[in-house]
Amino acid sequence: MEGTFAPTFTMLDRLYAEPVMQAVFDEQRCIEYWLDVERALAVSQGQLGIIDPAEAAAVVHAARAENIDSDALWAQAKTVGYPIMGLVRAVAANIPSGVPERVHDGATTQDIMDSALAMMLRDAVLRLIDLNGALGDAIAAAVELHADTVMAGRTHALQAVPTTYGAKMAVFLAQLKRHHERLDQLLARVSVVSLHGAAGTSAALGPRSAELRAAVAMRLGLSTTDVPWHVARDSVLEFGQVCTQVAATAARLAREVIDLSRTEIAEVAERGGHHHGASSTMPQKRNPIGSEAVVGLASTVYALSSALPRAAEAGHERAAGEWQIEWYVVPHVACLTAAALAEMADVARGLSIRPTAMAENLAADGGLLMAEAYMIGLAARAGRQAAHDVVYAASETVRATGMPLVAAVAAECARSGIAAPQEATPDSYLGEAQAVCDRALADWKACHNRRPSAVS
Repeated sequence: MEGTFAPTFTMLDRLYAEPVMQAVFDEQRCIEYWLDVERALAVSQGQLGIIDPAEAAAVVHAARAENIDSDALWAQAKTVGYPIMGLVRAVAANIPSGVPERVHDGATTQDIMDSALAMMLRDAVLRLIDLNGALGDAIAAAVELHADTVMAGRTHALQAVPTTYGAKMAVFLAQLKRHHERLDQLLARVSVVSLHGAAGTSAALGPRSAELRAAVAMRLGLSTTDVPWHVARDSVLEFGQVCTQVAATAARLAREVIDLSRTEIAEVAERGGHHHGASSTMPQKRNPIGSEAVVGLASTVYALSSALPRAAEAGHERAAGEWQIEWYVVPHVACLTAAALAEMADVARGLSIRPTAMAENLAADGGLLMAEAYMIGLAARAGRQAAHDVVYAASETVRATGMPLVAAVAAECARSGIAAPQEATPDSYLGEAQAVCDRALADWKACHNRRPSAVS
């Protein structure tokens, strides 16, 4: 049945929600996963002879979403503090008369909810792998296409030395490849069943508890463990931390787009389209609105995930308020991270790259971009420090007079009695830029071939 609860309206969700991830944490899917765990428990107990197969079949028949009144479920949950008692009572009410009721036999509330959480986190990680891969594929295409598109490399927001757009994007691609590895490792750690009873001893589950736990895990597509994790929330915390890292990379790329889109730089631009990024009052504007959204989405991820270490402080054998932090934070962190990746991939696929502007900007500031190249060229015959002093003085002349750097270096060399170097050009001072692109692409392609299947 449909609940009457309406979630709080937020513009980030309304504008940028990633539908697959939203569905992972949907209310109805959550209830379905709780029922999945109850059914898996009963079936496994029946097959192991812990309960009668007819009793297990009755639970399977009764533990259906159509037998759950969600309004009543949440009303009871508010009274009890947790939803599983009401869920179990609703299932038990649909067990046929004459059949002993064995739903939830030996389990505790957190076993059901944490096993369902493990299923949701598994689905969430698979979706993040898929979205991270889509963004990586868009970046890989840019690396390949622009491996030799020369542009200014910038440090401290100022032109530094030449690089290529492909080499710049290769750094992002390497990050996304590492995120794939993190997510892949995380997948195994979050996909773990919880079935250890009230205080983690499995006493109520009987002498075959380990067999039962393994059987339930297999039916739910999870791995098993002999050690309870009711209050050991490190894997949930890790989920938030990995989401933070992934979102931060998306935001870093978004800021790169924003900065390179500045009128005075204009080396890239978000896709066009009628009123895309338009202003209500300045008709000429085409704001980098997709990238701005990614920055907002990612920043919210950082803030929310910072609460998860507190959730990991739960004491004794059961949390006393810490668990509730996860109920809010985990779904929002997952959904915002997914939205940031999806939006950034859309921006990356539609990004307009402007090699002409990049070439023009190489000559900005009198060619000071080539200062290091001249210094390195002079160092072999004059010594590094003397070469540094010559080019530093020449750079000051360029700033004061507007003289081209090559001429200022020649004049300073003449004053110092040093033979002037040949003119250096940006495309002759790219170092390993091409090799950086090649390596990042090769690593990404290898990573691509190891991606697990995504959740649908």
